[in-house]
Amino acid sequence: MSNVIEVNGVSKSYGKIRALDNVSFSVKEGEMFGLIGPDGAGKSSLYRMLATLLLPDSGTLTVLGLDSVKDYRALRSKIGYMPERFSLYPDLTISENLHFFADLFGVKVKENYDLIAPIFTQLAKFPNRPAGKLSGGMKQKLALSCALIHRPPLLLLDEPTTGVDAVSRNEFWDMLATLRHHGITILVSTSYMDEATRCDRIAMIDHGRILRTDTPDRLVEGLDENLYNAVAPDMFRLLAGLRKLPDVIDCYTFGATLHVVTADGFNPEQAKRRLEAEGIEKVEIYPAKGVIEDLFIKLTRNDQ
Repeated sequence: MSNVIEVNGVSKSYGKIRALDNVSFSVKEGEMFGLIGPDGAGKSSLYRMLATLLLPDSGTLTVLGLDSVKDYRALRSKIGYMPERFSLYPDLTISENLHFFADLFGVKVKENYDLIAPIFTQLAKFPNRPAGKLSGGMKQKLALSCALIHRPPLLLLDEPTTGVDAVSRNEFWDMLATLRHHGITILVSTSYMDEATRCDRIAMIDHGRILRTDTPDRLVEGLDENLYNAVAPDMFRLLAGLRKLPDVIDCYTFGATLHVVTADGFNPEQAKRRLEAEGIEKVEIYPAKGVIEDLFIKLTRNDQ
């Protein structure tokens, strides 16, 4: 299986700000690859380079066998790019936006409608509604339809689910899974760690550096060891109390609980007695299941 994307030693700075620092990774043909990291990690800068909209300071980006700098004209017709911010024309209707992008790529809407039909179904009911009047989820569907109308072999999605409700987020990932049956390679970035499990492989990025790359399952292997949940009515005092214990390496908020990373030999019952002796009532400490977010916290703190 060949690589559709090859990023080798790419760096980019904006003045004194280092947006990307010697970034390297590859994406295989037909793969759904996730770029996972917080806001400001460098994801959008990398996407703009892959989409031939920004030049790297150093390093190379090869996309679909073409150099992103030298072959930018030939490459643009082979990529579907959906930027983080809604970039369609708000004054044009749903139908007008779709036909406009089809004309840009020299295709007819009906040629590739089978590809976007599952996505465009809801939009087709309101063809004359201005794009600017759509909800977040509907804007998302329209932007994806416009990015796919020329049937590109590669789809670049830069934080497509930001600001979208949970139901629309889930629907969107279901749509991406369907697109893979058409042989489209997908690179998708997100700051939502739970979305990482929907990808074949992911690269974790922070402060412009790739921290680790692998499948979601392999990345979390071994995280369950020495990881515990902790709860109590007074969570703030529990957090402070746990951080003082000698066998606690790290402790942080995780949903409605605390996740506690411990050293070998940590005794939950003994820790519970010590905390309750300090006046922290009804403490519960029990084994936790490690997830991508735990690994990301671990890697970023080690990096710092």
